[in-house]
Amino acid sequence: MIAELLGVPPEDRDRFKRWADDLTVFMEGVGADYPAIARRTNRSVLELTGYLAGLFEQRRRHPRADLISDLIAVEAEGDRLSQAELFGICSFLLEAGHDTTTGLIGNGLPALLRHPDQMSKLQQNPALIAPAVEECLRYDGPIQRISRVVTTDFELRGKTLRRGQRIWAMQGAANRDPQQFPQPDRFDILRRNNRHVAFGYGVHHCLGAPLARIEGQIAFLALLRLPELTLENPAPEWQEGVSLRTPKSLPVRFRGS
Repeated sequence: MIAELLGVPPEDRDRFKRWADDLTVFMEGVGADYPAIARRTNRSVLELTGYLAGLFEQRRRHPRADLISDLIAVEAEGDRLSQAELFGICSFLLEAGHDTTTGLIGNGLPALLRHPDQMSKLQQNPALIAPAVEECLRYDGPIQRISRVVTTDFELRGKTLRRGQRIWAMQGAANRDPQQFPQPDRFDILRRNNRHVAFGYGVHHCLGAPLARIEGQIAFLALLRLPELTLENPAPEWQEGVSLRTPKSLPVRFRGS
């Protein structure tokens, strides 16, 4: 979907996915052979920037109805976006909009399958899909923590935070905060006032949140039409990472498979 919005030709989407995967592994910063990961990601970044440079040039000559054409044409305080800014925006959208939505679907489906009473409610009343997706995001969101840099000294609950310090906001913990959510460890698609922070908060609220919600709703409704859908592995293996929580794979079985 990100490739579609940007205007990447369908035949190049497999390459886009590989570049996004390499960027994600590098950003997560884990692995037994991190130098090898860094070298592979560097190659992918060079391939990606070379590819995008060609795409930018094509859109300058022949604009289309896609986001890259819009970005090239946009005016920002009287000046057009620089090549570096175009690279930054497109690579950010590629990385940020790929594994996060994958994680929403990969984490949300097991939550539904492990709570058959909730899945039954959704199957009987598909109109509940919107609050169901919100509960999936709260209960086991794809982003568990995010870093911030302190801009001014202040005190928080007896701890002094200094300007320039890097801190971690634990979104996964916030979404299970008993002061905010009654019975926070209970998966409930009818939960009211579900003010989770899976998409961040305030000026840092996720730019792609509306798209991610729609993608999740479409995916879950399609999957739950499969007869007698069950998890093949009740304890999936998780991707290694410091912030992103997604399963490495999620085999399922349904009647007729």
